[in-house]
Amino acid sequence: MRCHPVKLGCLLALGCFLSVTWINWIPNERAMHPDIQALYKRLLLTETLGEQVSRDLSRVLQHVRNFSIAHNDTLLNTTTTINNSSTGSSSASWTVLQPNILMFLPHLSEHPDSLTPNVALGHGRSRVSLVLGVPTVKRQKQSYLVKTVGSLLYNLTPSQRRDLLIIIFVAETDSVYVDSVAETISKNFPREALSGLLEVVSPSQYYYPDFNSLRETFGDSKDRVKWRTKQNLDFSFLMLYAQDKGTYYVQLEDDIVAKADYYNTMKSYVAQQASDQWLFLEFSQLGFIGKMFRTRDLPMIAEFFLMFHRDKPIDWLLDHILWVKVCNPERDAKDCNQQKSLLKRRYKPSLFQHVGLHSSLPGKVQRLKDKDFGKPVLYKAHDNPAAKVSSSLVHYQQHSLDRAYRGLDFFWGLTPTRGDHVLVSFNQPTYVKRYLFRSGNIETNGDRFYNTTVEVLPSNALVQDQLVATSSPWYKESDTNGFIIIGAFEDGVAEAEIDAALQPISALRLVVQSDSDVWVLLSEIFIQV
Repeated sequence: MRCHPVKLGCLLALGCFLSVTWINWIPNERAMHPDIQALYKRLLLTETLGEQVSRDLSRVLQHVRNFSIAHNDTLLNTTTTINNSSTGSSSASWTVLQPNILMFLPHLSEHPDSLTPNVALGHGRSRVSLVLGVPTVKRQKQSYLVKTVGSLLYNLTPSQRRDLLIIIFVAETDSVYVDSVAETISKNFPREALSGLLEVVSPSQYYYPDFNSLRETFGDSKDRVKWRTKQNLDFSFLMLYAQDKGTYYVQLEDDIVAKADYYNTMKSYVAQQASDQWLFLEFSQLGFIGKMFRTRDLPMIAEFFLMFHRDKPIDWLLDHILWVKVCNPERDAKDCNQQKSLLKRRYKPSLFQHVGLHSSLPGKVQRLKDKDFGKPVLYKAHDNPAAKVSSSLVHYQQHSLDRAYRGLDFFWGLTPTRGDHVLVSFNQPTYVKRYLFRSGNIETNGDRFYNTTVEVLPSNALVQDQLVATSSPWYKESDTNGFIIIGAFEDGVAEAEIDAALQPISALRLVVQSDSDVWVLLSEIFIQV
């Protein structure tokens, strides 16, 4: 039988009180019977012992009370530390710790910084509408990362770039390789890296457990079980890192291309579904590509993945979340699928296409294609004014400048050198409102014009003399042929309105100012009159 200290104390105190009351009622000691006198002495001794026990009990209760307070304070401090670290702005002290993560990955408790992300590139951007997660690993054959990032950045407007964050998660613990990826991204996309639009993040060297103890299931080899288990951990880490960065999170892969208008399409579609209780939206039918979640749901989803990270592939686990949420075991599969369809919505046509041939699983070749993606738009046609076009650049196959100007194809030229040009000579002097030249396309975004100027030839020779004489800060004389520099390519695009003082125009040309390392591609030529 368990003895409760409080009840015992109350009983002892009551006994002391009754004994004292009874003793005070007893007559003078001389009139007492010897037996009563002996009983009286024993009661006095009992009273003394009761007071001692009461004092000892009070000390014990106070000790227990102090221990309880200290324990609660420890829990409170631990919770505060977790909360502070998950909302802190410093990447060095921020961890992706969740309440149950140590239950699923107990090895993490051996190192206090095992959940601290390594931010190799980034400026802490947050509060954006869309966060794109792009996990990548070291591939044995071909890397598609630069092409993937270029596709995601292609055709974005300045306002879209400010409202977007692309997180490249390098799922490797080799710091040299992680730094090389960050350097590659900075080199290929310097403006986006500097603005904070792009981040490169990797896990701690202590994040991954020992994969040698995994058991083989579903007929998968040991290597495949290790690969899919690591993928579960990679996606979970990335989701937890992204949970407070924006409103919506989209899971992608490092070997995809996106449609040029993916940003506006996704935002419009999610706005239509705003009042519905969905768990994720699908913008591709392949695996985990193009799955959009509300960032507030990411902790729950990641916890589920971590709970079963050893058991099944990640796309299976995502489907199991739906089953747990809405499927009734007492009903048939048809009803279950109907209920699950309420939590996931599919957008068609697909916005992302898988292009990688070599999987991140060594030795695996995959030719997965999303049939709903359709053919990518590689150029945009316009009705341009009559002109004769020519170039010093040699075009590749049928991708000539003439076909591009007439809206039949894109222009694709071999590697340019300093002085190479693209010339548009109008059949007659023309009043041009604005121009747009877009280099690169969704599949070959790296083939751009770099350090290339836009120049016009006014039909009135006096215009050039007047501008040169007044030393206009806006325009510069190009050469003795009368051309005037009015603009240049920036991020692969050159566009602007043309001043009325230069009108009408006889010709417009692009001039390469330095040797290039890549071919050039013009996917859009627009001369607005």
